[in-house]
Amino acid sequence: MNALDSFDIKIMNCLQENSRQTAEVIAARVGLSPAATQRRIKALRDNGSIRKEVAILCPDALGGRTTLIVQVNFSCGGEVSVETFKQQMLQVPEVQQCYYVTGEFDFILIMTVKDMKDYDRITRQWFFKNSAIGRFQTIVAIDTYKQGFTIPLAV
Repeated sequence: MNALDSFDIKIMNCLQENSRQTAEVIAARVGLSPAATQRRIKALRDNGSIRKEVAILCPDALGGRTTLIVQVNFSCGGEVSVETFKQQMLQVPEVQQCYYVTGEFDFILIMTVKDMKDYDRITRQWFFKNSAIGRFQTIVAIDTYKQGFTIPLAV
């Protein structure tokens, strides 16, 4: 990745707010021409600075979802167990985020499920059948007060 300058950071801040803004709108906000802004956006996508642009859906519009924070602890580890688990979690659409962490637990998962029956199915398929997992602990979110997907960027 190339070094980011202040224009790149301003552009990425705009895109984090709303990725559907036109190059013309972003250009006016950052002080560049629309053509230069469009070239920079393309370069940021091409070099991996912008990984993905997605729609964030409203859980209530989908009939509601339950958010879970799952702490996973391996009883026996090793590189193969860790790498296998990482690859497995990529296959579970309910896992929104997966962090390999230090401390008491080995992984922290942020999940969204239809209901607890859905979660039970996932635990049986992915946790109970994995002999490397010693235990897991689940925290159920009662309500969401802040949900952010932006990375604070200073110019």
